[in-house]
Amino acid sequence: MKPQGEHTTNYMNTFIVVADDCPTSAAQVPPQKVDSNTVANLHFDMVAQFPYRYTSDDVIFGAYASKNNLTTNLDTERALFFSKGQPCLRCSPLTKRYGWGVHSDADGKVAIYPVESVEYARFASDKELKQVKAMRSKKG
Repeated sequence: MKPQGEHTTNYMNTFIVVADDCPTSAAQVPPQKVDSNTVANLHFDMVAQFPYRYTSDDVIFGAYASKNNLTTNLDTERALFFSKGQPCLRCSPLTKRYGWGVHSDADGKVAIYPVESVEYARFASDKELKQVKAMRSKKG
C-alpha cells in the first residue's frame, strides 16, 4: 500500500500508443548530446536495456535523479518527488517524438516497442489492454 499523499505514474495492463502528432513513422533512438543525457536518452536507456524490469515511477524518478545528480537519500528524495503529481510516460519524448509505444504489464513493469513493429500493432489492437494515447506536442 502506498503512503498517503504519494502519487504514481504507473499503469497496469496498459499500452501507451504514440502521439497523434508524432513526427516519425518509424521509431528512432533519441540522439545523444555531447555534454549530458536528455530525458529521452535516460528513459530509452533504462527501458530498452531492461524491458519489464522497471515501473514507470522507476523510470521517471531515475531520469530526475540522474538529471539532478542525486546519489544519496534516494528513498527520501523519491518520496518527496512523488509527494506531488508527476508527468507519466504519456508525456515522455519517447512516445511523443521518437515513435515508441510503452507496454505496462500486470505488475506495472514497462517495455518499449517501435511504432512500425508487429509487436506494437499487436499491443495497440489488444482489447484486453487499456489503450491510452501519448500526449500531443501541439494543441489543436
